[in-house]
Amino acid sequence: MNTSTLSEKGRVVIPQKLRERYGLKKGDRVHVIDYGGIISIIPTSEAPIKNIKGMLRGKTSLVRALTKSRQEDAARGK
Repeated sequence: MNTSTLSEKGRVVIPQKLRERYGLKKGDRVHVIDYGGIISIIPTSEAPIKNIKGMLRGKTSLVRALTKSRQEDAARGK
C-alpha cells in the first residue's frame, strides 16, 4: 500500500511508482472524486473524444444487429 501525508495546504504527493505506472508528470490534470467515504484520483485525458475514437469498432454493426433482431421479433409476432 502506498501512503502519502496531506500537507498544510491540502496537497498530496502521488508516490513515484504510481506516477510512473500511470504516466503522470508535472502539470498533468486529475479528477478527484468522492465516492462516499472513498476518494479516487483519476488521470484526465487531454483529448477524451480522440482517445475513444474507434473503441467500439467491430466486425458487426450494432445498428445492423439491432435492426436484424427487431425484424426477427416482428416476424415471430412480438
